[in-house]
Amino acid sequence: MTNICAHFADACAHAPEAVFLQLPDDGGEHSFAVMERRTAQLAGALRAQGIAADSRVMVQAAKSPDMAALYLAVLRLGAIFIPLNTAYTAAELQYFIADAAPHLLVCAPAAAPSVMALCAEAKTGTEVRTLGDATSPQALERAAEQAEPIAQIASRSDADLAALLYTSGTTGRPKGAMLSHGNLASNAVVLRSLWAFRAEDVLLHALPLFHVHGLFVAMHCALLAACRVLLLPKFDLAQIKRGLRQASVMMGVPTFYSRLLADPEFGAADCARMRLFISGSAPLSAPLHRDWLARTGHRILERYGMTELGMVASNPYAGERIAGTVGYALPGIAVRVADADGQELPRDSIGTLEVKGPNVFRGYWQRPTETAAEFRADGYFITGDLATMAADGRIAIVGRAKDLIITGGYNVYPKEIETLLDAMPQVAESAVIGLPHPDFGESVCAIVVAADPALSAAEVRRALGGKLAKFKQPSRVELVDSLPRNALGKVQKNVLRARYG
Repeated sequence: MTNICAHFADACAHAPEAVFLQLPDDGGEHSFAVMERRTAQLAGALRAQGIAADSRVMVQAAKSPDMAALYLAVLRLGAIFIPLNTAYTAAELQYFIADAAPHLLVCAPAAAPSVMALCAEAKTGTEVRTLGDATSPQALERAAEQAEPIAQIASRSDADLAALLYTSGTTGRPKGAMLSHGNLASNAVVLRSLWAFRAEDVLLHALPLFHVHGLFVAMHCALLAACRVLLLPKFDLAQIKRGLRQASVMMGVPTFYSRLLADPEFGAADCARMRLFISGSAPLSAPLHRDWLARTGHRILERYGMTELGMVASNPYAGERIAGTVGYALPGIAVRVADADGQELPRDSIGTLEVKGPNVFRGYWQRPTETAAEFRADGYFITGDLATMAADGRIAIVGRAKDLIITGGYNVYPKEIETLLDAMPQVAESAVIGLPHPDFGESVCAIVVAADPALSAAEVRRALGGKLAKFKQPSRVELVDSLPRNALGKVQKNVLRARYG
């Protein structure tokens, strides 16, 4: 199989003048032909920077048509795309630079001075360019206008890396999940068919482009179907409601749906053109599923995936979508619910979900030991999610073995926050948990045992402010005398969730 970019180019070549990206509120339209030219220009600018096959390009920039074109330009050259959450702080970015040692880092113009300083300090030889303002001294846009366009798409194999996405682990140190062209292409082809995407569709896109959901799931389906995308910068209730009157498909996190339902004026009339609502990145509650059906007449299609795997399972497009389940394994993907030793359990038993298939990532960047620990001897990847599987194969996720917190669709790993808290001289120990939140699904709560009786919750928040992205920062801090522990001395987070939830 060739470069996944070639799949997109083939699909879009049939209607070059059709609109691909449409910006909200008459912000402009970009046809497939325009995006093709822009991608070729940006590829030329990257080539002028020395980017070639297997070069690593790290990007922390705002969502825009040029951001989408930059992603395709990196793929076109056979290079490796490394998107970063725009909320990451300088301290977090410093770690990513040192770990990935990118050949090029593309950032927002305002961030360029600090990013250049970080790269110089890391001594990785990383060049810095900006995206978002053509007048910036380091503007990639200016370089693109002057560069020789690259029309050719580099040949890649299924095993060649296409992207490196950082996901935290139980150690608290983010790890780069290596995703290949074969991983991305297999997922995209299956999802496009499974969800019946076609050229006539209009996809309402309010998800970030640095996330698997917004970049790989949403954009890949649209590219393979050569359909129009309403590209919203972020979730905005008024823009979403206007977009729904033009769209046929929306992908979102549960927070999107709860916020729409919170608007008393929102209802079935807003969804008259829609054929499909898809939810993922966080569990969709059964009450939210039922409330959405009652208000709009549509059943949300919930699916399941993770950074290392892309999409794994989906409720059916034509068939029963059951609240509280994530449906069936995608075609070509094998799943099982297993015990601690990897032995498959009887149906309807609770165990760890394990996955094997062409979607499974190549491993963690420069971490062979940690990679090996996540796989069984027969090749199954251990997700760490607790699940049940019905007799007919329908999967329900019932918990998370790794204490992952999902807030607003973003993953937060408690250990990362606990490490920073425990490093504070005023803190004896800490435990971070997720608590139910009506809008974000979960919120981050820090339970802190103070070594200094004068420590306040406000001081704890201030100490974390410049070290963590805002979505990771605890919205609630509880100061306690001690943490509950079991007979083996392990902190009982289930007790804490019950106490503070």
